[in-house]
Amino acid sequence: MKKYTLLFAIALCLLPLFVIRAQSAQGDGPFPQLIIRGVTLINGNGAPPQGPIDIVVENNIIKKIQVVGYPGVAIDESKRPVLKSGGKEIDCTGMYLLPGFIDMHTHIGGEAQGADPEYVFKLWMGHGVTTVREVGGPGVEWTLDLKKKINNREIVGPRIFTLTAFGTGSDNAISTPEMARAWVRENAKKGADGIKFFGAPPEIMSAALDENKKLGLRSACHHAQLDVARWNVLNSARAGLTSMEHWYGLPEALFEDRTVQDYPLDYNYANEQDRFENAGKLWMQAAKPYSEHWSKVMDELLALDFTIDPTFNIYEASRDLQGARRAEWHEEYTLPSLWEFYQPSKISHGSYWHDWGTEQEVAWRQNYQLWMTFINEYKNRGGRVTTGSDSGFIFQLYGFAYIRELELLREAGFHPLEVIRAATLNGAEALGMDTKLGTVEVGKYADFVVLEENPLKNLKVLYGTGAIRLTDDNKVVRVGGVKYTIKDGIIFDAKALLEDVKRQVAEEKAKTGYKILQPGIKG
Repeated sequence: MKKYTLLFAIALCLLPLFVIRAQSAQGDGPFPQLIIRGVTLINGNGAPPQGPIDIVVENNIIKKIQVVGYPGVAIDESKRPVLKSGGKEIDCTGMYLLPGFIDMHTHIGGEAQGADPEYVFKLWMGHGVTTVREVGGPGVEWTLDLKKKINNREIVGPRIFTLTAFGTGSDNAISTPEMARAWVRENAKKGADGIKFFGAPPEIMSAALDENKKLGLRSACHHAQLDVARWNVLNSARAGLTSMEHWYGLPEALFEDRTVQDYPLDYNYANEQDRFENAGKLWMQAAKPYSEHWSKVMDELLALDFTIDPTFNIYEASRDLQGARRAEWHEEYTLPSLWEFYQPSKISHGSYWHDWGTEQEVAWRQNYQLWMTFINEYKNRGGRVTTGSDSGFIFQLYGFAYIRELELLREAGFHPLEVIRAATLNGAEALGMDTKLGTVEVGKYADFVVLEENPLKNLKVLYGTGAIRLTDDNKVVRVGGVKYTIKDGIIFDAKALLEDVKRQVAEEKAKTGYKILQPGIKG
């Protein structure tokens, strides 16, 4: 009898370990059956919240979505889905569940930033991002290796779709339509999901987009100033481009009284200050909102089922440098090497703080107003707008910047439910994956974001640092942060993932005694 009592006592001591395992940073599952109980569902299709709901998953496929009661009324346990032998259930009573987030504009770290993939992946997954579209990484082979490691559970990471930067890996510059078509075919053969363009001569762009479209692959374009005078967003959309990044190329399509941007005559594209300062004046040169030409361009893009991925967050420092620099997460989550990359520099991309002041910020605020007006109206007329972050540049940190993008869509005029749709279903549609991702529906993959606060009331509760609230007894508390990120039916403790990042950053700082300081201030 004493033997069994001792075994029982040992089992009780070990029980907390199993609880921690079930909420681990490395992930628990997948299970033959997983039941998430008692959630309020905020779906990606624009539907209002509903709950309590039990969601049944079997081997990563949603099998049942069952309403099990009414708010404030005890649930009849006899009417709930039954847990099968070997299954796993999570009590999420009173919590909120959304489809997994999709970040449509990502770069998986970078050598210049000193940010390795595992650091980046944990920040994304810690914020509920379960799928990313990589737009221009080191190469297809590198990304496919990461996909393999994620699938084999060697590292924690999101589902990756990769768009190769046009021309990557080519021994010679692509100078003919025939070379463009051959590169596109080879890119597809290697396993890429499509192409990321920055622009090229019209005959090259036309041939590459045509070949890519024939292969049924996706495409994106940052219409860089070096080629946009001859090939803007309308040219790309007509030729088969499936999505545009940022907003370059769109104001140029809206020009009425000019064909090129009003550049200062001493402008130099290689000078980051010149490039970004003058970009902040571009929307003022375009057709006025709701004018005939403005609406005509929009209508044509709508007719082409064109996707716009605005990435509002990545330029936010342009309109509020101090705010972006002083974001509270930098202290604990930003690597020293990444912080150094952000500083004023004539070399680092996006570090254009050579002489940034009030006049530049005011121009960019006006830029945002016009840009947001177009994006919101595009959404209102049925256009597809997605959510991308372009993190790793300009003080925008992986994961945190994605949540900021949601807030900026809200600022642009999106209802919170429209924001969630942009972050989920719209991204899935743009990837051609809406039969598997983007909403919580029977037959789709089990990608979910679970949190204890209602994000529709305050999107800030999605930040890993949470939202600040004052209690009735006058205490300041932090609430929110994603509780569980579920990808492919595997349960990840989102906060444990972010704790891993904090440890990594603290260890890097400890090696040299590094302290984050504001530019121009000596420690």
